[in-house]
Amino acid sequence: MRNSKSWINYFTQNLEKERIDWTIKPNLTETERNNILKSLQAWQLGETSEGTNLISAATKHASQLQDPDYTPAIRLFIKEEQKHGNNLGKYLDLIGEERIKKDWGDSLFRKIRGLYTNMEFWTIAVITVESAAQIFYQCLKDATGCKLLKQICNDILIDEAAHITFQIERLSLIYLHKYAFSRWICYYAYSVFFFSTAMVVWFAHAKLFKAGHVDFEHYRLKMKSKFNKTIKKLKPQCKNPAIEPPLLLKN
Repeated sequence: MRNSKSWINYFTQNLEKERIDWTIKPNLTETERNNILKSLQAWQLGETSEGTNLISAATKHASQLQDPDYTPAIRLFIKEEQKHGNNLGKYLDLIGEERIKKDWGDSLFRKIRGLYTNMEFWTIAVITVESAAQIFYQCLKDATGCKLLKQICNDILIDEAAHITFQIERLSLIYLHKYAFSRWICYYAYSVFFFSTAMVVWFAHAKLFKAGHVDFEHYRLKMKSKFNKTIKKLKPQCKNPAIEPPLLLKN
């Protein structure tokens, strides 16, 4: 597990890497544009958050743990997310499409996030969304033959893998500070939130997922796999073998 200072170093170095060749001209077929545009616009909007509430939660959390490097690490994490939004926005500009200002999924998620300043909620929320984002961007990449868009997706996918590690390490730390019974309750709550949010993402972007050759069953299994690699790792610390993820993702 990396400490916050190590994450600062990682994010600082990663932000300096340029993996996208912007001299490549974008090319989308009309079919590709029809399949991906609305989801691309919505996800671009979602990547543009200033992260004010997250920074507030991180600062409070860092003070409680006497970890002054954590908030700077979160700021760099947010900066990477904004880089994704900027790159997607630049691509939309290049293909002559607008950057939308409002989307129901983004509005819903921002409203929910605004109700909480607790770092535990933020970490589970980010883990969930970033897990879905990995599937989203892989599908976006597979749904097009545009080389430039594929490079943008590759860049984001590289970043997202580290983002999930960063967040699950923090959630594990928070989880370990709980009493056994609280862990039992929280594990179930994490599970419900994860899979409920996963379903919202599916219904919002089903057309894009299908264009990337992922139907509902494959999406369900992919999200279950991501849950097993992140949240479920907390289960041995739960000390209650009776608890299981929601029935909706059981085979």
